[in-house]
Amino acid sequence: MRDLVLVLGDQLSFESPAFANFDAAQDRVLMIEARGEGEYVWSHKARIALFLSAMRHFCNDVHRRGWPYTYVRLDDDLPHAFDARLTAQLHALKPQRVLMVEPGEWRMLKLLQDACSAARTPLELLDDTHFMCSRSDFAQWARNKRELRMEFFYREMRRRHRVLMDGK
Repeated sequence: MRDLVLVLGDQLSFESPAFANFDAAQDRVLMIEARGEGEYVWSHKARIALFLSAMRHFCNDVHRRGWPYTYVRLDDDLPHAFDARLTAQLHALKPQRVLMVEPGEWRMLKLLQDACSAARTPLELLDDTHFMCSRSDFAQWARNKRELRMEFFYREMRRRHRVLMDGK
């Protein structure tokens, strides 16, 4: 297997950069439900149910496209932690690399990096195109600032993207 395309529950889109070069003959989609992710920050049970439902519906769409996939469900006989579930899949599937859109949380990024490192599988992160600014763009903007004030960053984003502007 060339690429294992990991799709998180808040990245359910076929427009994702992770699918730009997807080749069903040599790549595979991986989606993981993990109990700890629904409990890390308190969430209403209805929100968790909708989240899992959205993931399962997206996986059904992956199936309808005829793409190979692995879907790890909450009740699968694996450890409950996301990173342990990912590690098990990396050992079972042995991809050349894991390809995914960067996660929105630093905590999740660290879990992914540690799991891939432990399995000796390269992790390639792609910019999340759901945002008007990538992390690297933000880091460049913040590089020479003495203090980070979001007001000034938002002003720059409004200028750059010409939104909520009246003249200059």
